[in-house]
Amino acid sequence: MSKADYLSYRKARNVSVLGIVLQTLMAVCVAIYGGLSGNNFGLSAALLIAIGVPVWLFLIIVYDQHVRERIEAIEADQFEQSGAAGASVFQDSASELRVAAKRLGVVNRFVMPAWSVVIILLLVGVGLWRFSGVDTYMTAVSKVTDPAASPLSRLAGWGTAVGLAVAFVGFIFARFVSGMAKQPTWIYLRAGAAYAVCAALSGLAIAIGLFVDKAGPDTVLRLLVPGFPIIMIYFGVEAFVSFLLEIYRPRRAGEAPRLAIDSLTLRFVAAPDRVVRSIGGALDYQLGFNVQRGWLYQLLSRSFWRLVAMTALIVWALSAVVVLQPHQRGMVLRFGSIAREDIGPGLHFKLPWPIERVEIPEYLERGTDGTVIARSRTTTGARVINLGTPPPGGAGPILWTNDHATEEIYTVVQASARGGTEGKRDVAIVAAEIPMHFVVSSVDKFDRLAASPDTREQILKAVGQREAMRYLAGMALEDLLGPRRVEISEALRIEITDAFNAIDAGVEVVFVGIEGVHPPRKVAANYEGVVKAEQRAQARLDSARADAIQTLTQVVGGVDLADSIAAALLELEGLRRSGTAVETLVVKEAEIEALLDRAGGSAAASIHEARAMRWTKHMAERGRAARYRGQSIAYAAAPAIYQAGLYFDALKLAMQDARTYITSPDVVMRMQLEDKDTGVNVFDPKDSADNEE
Repeated sequence: MSKADYLSYRKARNVSVLGIVLQTLMAVCVAIYGGLSGNNFGLSAALLIAIGVPVWLFLIIVYDQHVRERIEAIEADQFEQSGAAGASVFQDSASELRVAAKRLGVVNRFVMPAWSVVIILLLVGVGLWRFSGVDTYMTAVSKVTDPAASPLSRLAGWGTAVGLAVAFVGFIFARFVSGMAKQPTWIYLRAGAAYAVCAALSGLAIAIGLFVDKAGPDTVLRLLVPGFPIIMIYFGVEAFVSFLLEIYRPRRAGEAPRLAIDSLTLRFVAAPDRVVRSIGGALDYQLGFNVQRGWLYQLLSRSFWRLVAMTALIVWALSAVVVLQPHQRGMVLRFGSIAREDIGPGLHFKLPWPIERVEIPEYLERGTDGTVIARSRTTTGARVINLGTPPPGGAGPILWTNDHATEEIYTVVQASARGGTEGKRDVAIVAAEIPMHFVVSSVDKFDRLAASPDTREQILKAVGQREAMRYLAGMALEDLLGPRRVEISEALRIEITDAFNAIDAGVEVVFVGIEGVHPPRKVAANYEGVVKAEQRAQARLDSARADAIQTLTQVVGGVDLADSIAAALLELEGLRRSGTAVETLVVKEAEIEALLDRAGGSAAASIHEARAMRWTKHMAERGRAARYRGQSIAYAAAPAIYQAGLYFDALKLAMQDARTYITSPDVVMRMQLEDKDTGVNVFDPKDSADNEE
């Protein structure tokens, strides 16, 4: 080796020192931005860039050993040329003096594979560690309602500046190092160039993501969160495969081993011309003819960057064309000012970005726990905001005693429509599910309502909840639990619509429903007790009505006729109390009797039976009175004869069923008088009646 070899390796070592300094600075800058902003992808990108630091450190060690080996070789050559090497004292120790060469051999044989394994473990381990926290971080980001406070877009200006600076420095340095790596002496610098361009790509990705987030959705930033860990794992797997292939690759004697951490993917970005020539050579070998001499390959090799620039220009010009879907309406903004307020679905032309852009309201669909599960840009599509408690999750039965949602929102309603005592009213607390469906009727007004979609939804939700609580505060609990729910929902929709029109929100409320009403879970049993008591009371009322109908039907034949008779009786009672003339009372009584006669039933039967009994008793008493008058006349005409007749009649009746014995005065009779029928029994009602007659 000549002295130029020593200088070449020293230059490579100096470039490696510069590389480790720049790589460290780029990693520190990105880490500071990630730490201050609190975003996940910034810290992941800093770790990815920082993994390039041990790569540059290894290159410093390798090229430093090469420098020492070259110096040692030069000194050995000079020593041999001096003639002292022929002395016997130096003949046996000549090989032992090549210490640097031995260390270089140890580095190539042991340190290089071990260092590659360390880098592989760092890439895979850090990638898996960062990927394991992606779900937790994205869940926390989704719960942030204000986009300005989201850690994804926090300190966006500084993040863009840092990303562009890292991209610029990384690309320039990577191109410089990859140009040096074309020389066989500096071939190991390709690994450093690969990780320098990795830092550049990381910074560029951060800048592009923040720029896109500023102009529209944060989709790119959300992709970067799992993207950087996946890239680490990919580079680690790629290096592991290269490490295995290098173990089994046959090498010529004296050939230096290849670095497993020299990524082919990153090498293509750092030096695409060399990779293209390698691919072209492989195609030439496989196809059997020289592809690199074809007109297409020559055109691409000569005009590659011009074609890239033309493609970028065409893509930029296509930004002047915008197509709105059937469910979208938008407005055209020119440098932030409204150029066209409303454009409908279809093809539209505008000035290229960033001069003009189309603003379509963003819609965030949230789950039961409030996390964002979908993002879309739509205006005619119905949007839903829950003004009350969230709908219950799960597929089990929904009961009052079950847990319905993670966070209940309670509404104050009237406990009863009948009111309380002494002018006081009792209130009750219930949780009501109140979904509100609305569409955007004016994109301009809706966009002016607030700067961010989350803030617009918060305003609409606050106004809707205010109107819902105000309106439901005057409703009774039985109204919400009963059949009036549909009527109340429609009235509530009108109230909310008027409130939105008052703030000029630019939305149309198409539906407001009260889908579910339930009390707090802890007092559900008490609510059920009240409902049971009301049901029992209602059952008793229904039973009483049934008994009344049955009784009235049996008495007068029908409920309506019974009501008419009762009303007539009340009117008659009122006439009697007011001292109405007798003739009027008689007429009224006749009307009532006519109604009773027409009714039939047990009442009419009782009346007819009473009339018959009255007539029978009247005629019997009348007959007795006539007989008495006749007896009085007979007594007046002959009192003795009348009395004698009554005496003999009584004796006849007394002796009618008795035993009669006729004897002479001389006959003496002995009797035990045990016959119970002897004589007249004054306690016998029959005998008494006969005696009276």
